[in-house]
Amino acid sequence: MKTRHRIALILCPLWVSAHAATELIVATVNNSHMVTMQKLSPVFEQENPDIKVKWMVLQESELRARVSADIASKSGQFDVVTIGMYETPIWAKKGWLEEIKPDTKYDVRDLLPAIRDGLSHQGKLYAAPFYGESSMTMYRRDLLEKTGLGMPSQPTWEQIRVIASKVHKPSEGVYGICLRGKPGWGDNMALVSTMVNSFGGQWFDMAWKPQIDTLPWTQAISFYVDLLQKYGPPDAATNSFNENLNLFNAGKCAMWIDATIAASFITDPQKSKVADKVAFAQAPSAVTSKGANWLWAWSLAIPSVSAKTPEAQRFIRWATSKEYVQLVGTRMGWNQVPTGTRISTYRNPNFIKGNRWAYSEASAIALSNPTDATLPHSPYVGIQFVAIPEFQAVGQTTGNFVNEALAGKLTVPQALHAAQLAADQEMRKAGYYK
Repeated sequence: MKTRHRIALILCPLWVSAHAATELIVATVNNSHMVTMQKLSPVFEQENPDIKVKWMVLQESELRARVSADIASKSGQFDVVTIGMYETPIWAKKGWLEEIKPDTKYDVRDLLPAIRDGLSHQGKLYAAPFYGESSMTMYRRDLLEKTGLGMPSQPTWEQIRVIASKVHKPSEGVYGICLRGKPGWGDNMALVSTMVNSFGGQWFDMAWKPQIDTLPWTQAISFYVDLLQKYGPPDAATNSFNENLNLFNAGKCAMWIDATIAASFITDPQKSKVADKVAFAQAPSAVTSKGANWLWAWSLAIPSVSAKTPEAQRFIRWATSKEYVQLVGTRMGWNQVPTGTRISTYRNPNFIKGNRWAYSEASAIALSNPTDATLPHSPYVGIQFVAIPEFQAVGQTTGNFVNEALAGKLTVPQALHAAQLAADQEMRKAGYYK
């Protein structure tokens, strides 16, 4: 009996520990910063031995579809989801998300105000920003210098076109410009929406009538299609962020206009062949600079149906904290830290010293104003998206038609007319007007 009793005492703590471990299922996008978070999650597990993190890492379009379906159906497949500034206030209003409740150590006042406000509903935080971004122009300084060209600090789209025409040398494996072409409201339309804004357009007028077949849209999309067809890579219609990142790092893009978060990757000599040849400018404008650069934050949220809210809160506090930024900087390098979320990051001398793009990114975020992003008055909040539930369908459909125009399957007028009809039908169905 004594021997059996001793064996039971030895085995019992092991059984209790295994039984007590809570498995958190985290759904996230396959961007580099998220991959880093996954690599560092054992640190969290060591500090929280009662929690085991299980990862579901997906491409952006698949992540949006899977998470949206899971949240809307309340199936509870995920305990922590990666969402953005579009979904957060809409889903919070519907009661689909748990309020994020940071402790005093977390320092919520250190979050950049524009990012924090975009992830809040009625003054309460419903997603914590993991990394934030605007958009800017990234370019090969050496290629421009060879042609005697300079890049303005705030270029126009016409100036971008002229530069692209001069540096486009496909026979040497270099394309004048790389832009998103893959269809999706968060893929090609993220860029296209900012182009439309800068050409003086908008998604909806004050009566919520779609404006997709108007002159500014026609001018913007015609410019976009012509630019990529003449000076882009041959597979531009299939490229989004990761594809263009790979092209740029391989030295095949003379210019790339996309998320500021890319700066840390294209200046990393371990990832980029042209790391020492890159320079930065603001996103291009046309007739206006309003809405010319977007504002976004990939953020961590908790579905309201999750049975593991306390554990999820702990993980989110860890992954979006000042301490996590320090951890990444110390272990992975200061050019690898997630940016665009905290004031303290841009005041950290280690970060500033190691990232020559920090000022450009901070300026781009500061220039972004989701409440005043269009030249004509608009009834909505958002720069590269419209913060209404119907936009996901409208943006996706429009992205598909714009992609077909880029691929040469439709003319620009045909694509925009079809998108206008689809948007009108969606808005009528939703009851915005009869």
